[in-house]
Amino acid sequence: MSKDVLVGYKLTEVGMIPEDWEAKTIGEIVTFSGGSQPPRSTFIFKYREGYIRLIQIRDYKTDDFITYIPKDLARKCCSVDDVMIGRYGPPIFQILRGIEGAYNVALIKTVLSQKVDLNYWYYYVQQERLFCLIEGLSQRSSGQTGIDMPSLKAFRFPLPPLPEQEAIARVLSDTDALITSLDKLIAKKRDIKQAAMQQLLEKKDSWILKSFGDAFNFSGGYTASRDQLSTNGFCYLHYGDIHGSKKTFIDVAKEFDEIPKLQVNLRKVSSKSLLNDGDVCFVDASEDDEGTSRHVVIKNSHNITYISGLHTIVAKSKDNLLNNEYKRFCFQSSLVKNQFKFFAVGTKVSGISKTNIAKINIFIPSIEEQQVIAKVLSDMDSEISALEQRRDKTKALKQAMMQELLTGKTRLK
Repeated sequence: MSKDVLVGYKLTEVGMIPEDWEAKTIGEIVTFSGGSQPPRSTFIFKYREGYIRLIQIRDYKTDDFITYIPKDLARKCCSVDDVMIGRYGPPIFQILRGIEGAYNVALIKTVLSQKVDLNYWYYYVQQERLFCLIEGLSQRSSGQTGIDMPSLKAFRFPLPPLPEQEAIARVLSDTDALITSLDKLIAKKRDIKQAAMQQLLEKKDSWILKSFGDAFNFSGGYTASRDQLSTNGFCYLHYGDIHGSKKTFIDVAKEFDEIPKLQVNLRKVSSKSLLNDGDVCFVDASEDDEGTSRHVVIKNSHNITYISGLHTIVAKSKDNLLNNEYKRFCFQSSLVKNQFKFFAVGTKVSGISKTNIAKINIFIPSIEEQQVIAKVLSDMDSEISALEQRRDKTKALKQAMMQELLTGKTRLK
């Protein structure tokens, strides 16, 4: 035996695997079955006796458009535990879990041999290397990108004995259950924070009414395209990074390495476009009304050069009406967000001008009360962040476990 082969392992076409594992092609242990496409004239969108659900690609993204067809048209049906693969576009693998019905031509059903555990197969096909391979095997068919089935069937992979498959699937399923429970807890904590925020930011008798124009001076950003950004130069805030983030503040020192950079002569950049500690940066355009109030508060106590970009409105405080920590939350009140929607103009894209943003009103508590409110909400944010970090670590652990367990590097017996 080669000195490179570990005791209890063997060399195969798929590399070194445990001696009691097999090297199989997908086609040897999986049968693929295509769906059919009933006439659209038969579709209904509310369940009726004698109808069955039509499983479609879009069902993996949303349940908003559930479609039903007559049972007598469901020539090829799927069961509640079938694993479905998307035939066209980006690969999709999903166990139906509680859904039974016909499936259309955009999906392929996998039928497993008795040698393969359903849940093990589900986790195996989720591996990034197989996922990438499937994308690489895509071919052009009638103008659409699709799966090259002969190449998929020829893909060779390691297959453990059935009891070990079941043990691996149980471990990964338990990890998934933990991830799901953390997701639910995070969603619950976010709902609690949202309710608390609306209550804490609700107008009190002692609060004073001010317009944004009373509190801030407004200016625009420095124009640069995404293509001009790199990892070198001065920190640059692209409006797309405000839209694409769930955060309402940016800590420039802590996030310095992740912030896009722009190489530019600073003499060409107005000082009004340079973001200082406590500045607020709003977007001036959005594809939906909800996005018109998107903003970030800048934490920049180290005075790192940070340029506000295209389609941004920079708000610099005129006085000390608002505490910097309180700014992270006060613009999220329903009162403020509704005014953004009111002043937004446009059809496909909603925009707000510096003139109109200055008209928005806000009720302001005392600095002491602002500090208390900010502390309560900030503590909630910290709790949510800690849960998100735990969930993300669990997801990373699951990926590492899959690499070990599905290759036989670590055994479960």
